[in-house]
Amino acid sequence: MSEPITRRFAVISGLSSAAAVLAAPKSALASLKATPTQSRGPFYPVRFPLDSDNDLVRVKGRATRAMGKVTHLVGRIIDTAGKPVPGARVEIWQCDAGGVYHHPGDGGRPDDDFQGYGRTVAGKDGGYRFRTIKPVPYPGRAPHIHITVRAKGFDELVTQLYIAGHTLNERDFIYRRAASRGGTIVAKFSPAPSIEKGALLATFDIVLSV
Repeated sequence: MSEPITRRFAVISGLSSAAAVLAAPKSALASLKATPTQSRGPFYPVRFPLDSDNDLVRVKGRATRAMGKVTHLVGRIIDTAGKPVPGARVEIWQCDAGGVYHHPGDGGRPDDDFQGYGRTVAGKDGGYRFRTIKPVPYPGRAPHIHITVRAKGFDELVTQLYIAGHTLNERDFIYRRAASRGGTIVAKFSPAPSIEKGALLATFDIVLSV
């Protein structure tokens, strides 16, 4: 069974993302740049895993957790005025610690202890959270996490999140093209022992446009 994400983590994730928005000047909130769209890529799941919750590190029915550096990905879904978008449906998918996707088009052997895909629904404050692993590179791509957000009244957003400052970012054509359009597509992956021993925290607020 997937391990529940602790109440302590839920409180921390809400505070960390909300503080960033509340601290911003009103003039900035009125003109937030929408998160740029990016390629969905060839590895969006053909068939969703039976366990598709927001904890990708533990797969229901398996005794061990996924390989890789555990990462808590948190943030808010907001509009360009900085207002939360409650009820937004958020999906993520990524390769495992060995650079292999859970997809028949990827010829490698995936980590069976890694879910590979997860989904959740944003709360009343627009907050979302996932427990996953720090993304790793594979040939031709910088480390990234694929994200899709669907919300009533907004365009569907398909994007990718990268590690801030990673040396492979500027070599990645998809990253460079998205970065040139403005908007945030990176997050710092910082140690977060107060949330989980040995884990990282990445905070990424996603801005939707109509």
